[in-house]
Amino acid sequence: MEQVLARSSVANVFFEDLCGLLRHLGFEERVRGSHHVFRKAGVEGEINLQASGGRTKLYQVRQVRALLTRHALTGDD
Repeated sequence: MEQVLARSSVANVFFEDLCGLLRHLGFEERVRGSHHVFRKAGVEGEINLQASGGRTKLYQVRQVRALLTRHALTGDD
């Protein structure tokens, strides 16, 4: 969570770690080829992730950060 929210470390977020974080926060995962699509009731839209050399693409980390911030999702709920 800290790494996703920290602006300085978005290039080093491992794909499996980010998927695990979203699952921990209650998102449902659907896999279509290399795309992992996450949805959660009460959260508008969906998050579409793809691995890039074992890491998450930068723009996708930023999208997840924006979603977590906008919906105040911390995992403490």
